[in-house]
Amino acid sequence: MPLPIIEVGNPVLRRVARTLSQEEIRSPEIRHLIEEMRAAMQEAPGVGLAAPQVGCSIQLAVIEDRALYHKEIAPQQLAAKERTPVPFHVLINPRAVRQSEETREFFEGCLSLPGYTAIVRRARSVKVEFLDEHGRPQIVEATGWYARILQHEIDHLQGTLYIDRMNSRTFATVPKG
Repeated sequence: MPLPIIEVGNPVLRRVARTLSQEEIRSPEIRHLIEEMRAAMQEAPGVGLAAPQVGCSIQLAVIEDRALYHKEIAPQQLAAKERTPVPFHVLINPRAVRQSEETREFFEGCLSLPGYTAIVRRARSVKVEFLDEHGRPQIVEATGWYARILQHEIDHLQGTLYIDRMNSRTFATVPKG
């Protein structure tokens, strides 16, 4: 049974999550949490999941945008969003160290706010420094949809939700089916 995903209204989603030490990163508990979060994200399905979304106020997120998710999306939509598959990876204590001034607006959703979407303006590209699941420093430079996912998950770790950044006039329900 995958971990339950916490929904808007729970105070854990509004807290700044604490950083993890090297000792904690290497612990069996964190390794187990990473696997549980991966399963919950894939079950949902989603492209990212931050630890606060499963009730843990720590600076940890998992990301994966599987090619399987792209099959039902028109090629021109994928191109407009600059969306390509992103392999599974873990972000611990991430920091966006650079964001482009160039922005893009697209509809965005969140596993903690199921059934809703809104247009959110985000930087088109970002540079993020983080630790991987082994505690090794990593840097990723991302553009397009991957950059959006990174910004969305880092926001979660800072107690920010997409509804804080959305164009409120575009807030809408997602059609079922």
